[in-house]
Amino acid sequence: MTINFTKYADGLVPAIVQDAQTKTVLMLGFMNQAAVDATIKEGKVTFFSRTKNRLWTKGEESGNFLAYIDMQVDCDQDTLLIQAHPMGPVCHTGTDTCWGKVNSQSHTSFLYQLEQIIAQRKTAAPESSYVASLFDKGINKIAQKLGEEAVEMVIESKDNNNKLFLEESADLLFHYLILLQAKGFKMEDVAKVLELRHKP
Repeated sequence: MTINFTKYADGLVPAIVQDAQTKTVLMLGFMNQAAVDATIKEGKVTFFSRTKNRLWTKGEESGNFLAYIDMQVDCDQDTLLIQAHPMGPVCHTGTDTCWGKVNSQSHTSFLYQLEQIIAQRKTAAPESSYVASLFDKGINKIAQKLGEEAVEMVIESKDNNNKLFLEESADLLFHYLILLQAKGFKMEDVAKVLELRHKP
């Protein structure tokens, strides 16, 4: 990947950070070659801070890192697009993006946030989190719980109580996300299988 750092007087190029799963634009920073190298090597998005005049890893103070996934340079080789997984609020104000709450964010994107929450809680103390307690009991218990939720959802589907049906559907989906992570997969892995099956 060739990046043209000479186009701007300060030797930096703009770097747009996008959520790798939801595709929401999270923030804009600036990078030099050292920041690019550090991002790739450390796996955490790192910028060159013009105010601090040094390399700055997003989240180094707050702990809300941006886990690096991929990087692309545009056709003019002077702007970067970075795919990352946010490990908490991105903006220093506490919002998910530096543009505040994105109104166009779909409910589907919340599922990806929920997936991240499950990933964070699975290593917590079992007594402190329901998710952690399930992981602590192992794959058999997780699979059993998913089966129970599936049966309950099917039972509710036979009645006309839409509220209960949606609640049981939510329980089923939540426990399915837990099972996916227990097996080492994410929703995007399942989506890829569905995409391969789809024949326009």
